[in-house]
Amino acid sequence: MTPDPELTEPQPDPQKKRTSVVIVSFNRADKLRKSLESLGDEHQILVVDNGSTDASAFLEQDFPAVRFIRLPKNFGLTKALNIGVRAADGECILLLHDDTIVTGAAVTQLTDFLEAHQDVGAVCPLLTSQSGARTPQVRTLPTPAVPDPEFRAAGGTGEIAAECVSGAAILFRSFFLRALRQIDERYGNYGSDIEMCSQVKRSSRKLIILTDTTAVHEPSPSPMKSGALAGDRAVGTAVFLGKHHGFMGGMLYRLKTGLTGLATFRFGVVAGAFSGAKIDGTS
Repeated sequence: MTPDPELTEPQPDPQKKRTSVVIVSFNRADKLRKSLESLGDEHQILVVDNGSTDASAFLEQDFPAVRFIRLPKNFGLTKALNIGVRAADGECILLLHDDTIVTGAAVTQLTDFLEAHQDVGAVCPLLTSQSGARTPQVRTLPTPAVPDPEFRAAGGTGEIAAECVSGAAILFRSFFLRALRQIDERYGNYGSDIEMCSQVKRSSRKLIILTDTTAVHEPSPSPMKSGALAGDRAVGTAVFLGKHHGFMGGMLYRLKTGLTGLATFRFGVVAGAFSGAKIDGTS
């Protein structure tokens, strides 16, 4: 007798992974290769290539299980993350920088923790160097008084609560990210991490670093031009301050930063502060 389809419980899709890993990459083929090798094939992995011109395109043949989404130019981190999140299938989504090395087993540990703690909005591995020393990972959220707080290494053991963390590796529930509709694309390359940390705080959930789950992340020079990055950072900071501390908070930051940029001949900063030009040239 054929079972009534209306009475049959839906079966889980065996091809669907519980966790999706979204990596945005730009001209870091060697680092991206190491990251993908460490992750293995336990999770769904999506690489959003932000218009790379190096050997990144050749990685696709070496990692057939990885989905590569290639963009025609560098649109900045935020837009690329949104594209990756929309393509992800997992119930949890790890946002990962291309120079961060984490194992598939560590990603599973993060997912298990997040699923078991409803009061936690996001969870991160402890960032370390190759030698195991802790690397800068935590800071406070920007304010008009302190618009660019310095990163420092996380202190403590076990489960560390943080207000703001590096975007090098953060795991969220997919419905949390989708409830935002998208990460605010007024941010270019800089600002998506502080925005998401702020949204976790706004949701009255915790942001936790697990010290017994680690990822290797040693900050390395960006392949992007320093002037463009500085301008984009000014834009991102102004957007955050204006959004979370009022119009005048963002405007005063733009004026102060733009005038300082003029005085020090940092014209990328001037462009970012006054025109709002992001890393892709849009404003």
